[in-house]
Amino acid sequence: RCIDNGPMESFWGTLKCEKYYLHQYKTFEELSLAIDEYIHFYHHERYQKRLNGLSPMEYRAKAA
Repeated sequence: RCIDNGPMESFWGTLKCEKYYLHQYKTFEELSLAIDEYIHFYHHERYQKRLNGLSPMEYRAKAA
């Protein structure tokens, strides 16, 4: 029961729900590209209420 894995488990769970389970991928490369695109979306374009309506990157930049 390692609490350090919590954020990563949450991210991968969200990715699977929002991207993986909703699409069918024919090749590994197609899946890999979709994951890369989702990671960019998650960090730069996915605004979150718990971050005061900012994306994670905007929130980090504002905090720095």
